Amino acid sequence: MATSASRRGVMTLFSHPECPESHRTRIVLAEKELTADMVEVNPAHPPEDFIDLSPSGTLPTLVDRDLVLTNARVIMEYLDERFPHPPLMPIDPVSRAKVRTALYTIEREWYPLLPELAEGGKGATKARKTLREGLLSIIPLFAATPFLMSDEFSLADASLAPILWRLPVYGIELPANAKALNDYMERVFNRETFRQSLSDLELEMR
Repeated sequence: MATSASRRGVMTLFSHPECPESHRTRIVLAEKELTADMVEVNPAHPPEDFIDLSPSGTLPTLVDRDLVLTNARVIMEYLDERFPHPPLMPIDPVSRAKVRTALYTIEREWYPLLPELAEGGKGATKARKTLREGLLSIIPLFAATPFLMSDEFSLADASLAPILWRLPVYGIELPANAKALNDYMERVFNRETFRQSLSDLELEMR
């Protein structure tokens, strides 16, 4: 992620290479063209400096000078506010409220399903059905705007993209009539910034 010298070497992101929460923070870094020292963390064997910063072992964790942030949403909003160009939230209040509503839905209804899907436990079948139905329900939104509730790529897209990228891993196939959603995925996945955000393990998911 190329950037100016003033932004170089300031921040460190402790990240899991397969975690969608970590992935969405890496997307924001890429969109902002920010350079951060990337430290991949194995939760089973975390480095000591990471435990000192995040005793609970929460990933992702962002360190910016004396500031330590351990929540993906907070990290994303902090980066968007500290480095405002390009903005990842609409400027006008109505559009901003729409994107925040979409982001709230993604975080409240879909992200809690992902651990079950990744582990393939007893609840995976129900989680798979719930996520698939939720994704199909948003297809009409892409008839009006190229991105989720917005004409420009936003934090909502940065949060939705890691889920969509992992659909093959979760065993979710979209029907033929989901063309608008498939077109959206192609737009997002072909962004250079999205490609830059992928870890080696994420590249292997598709």
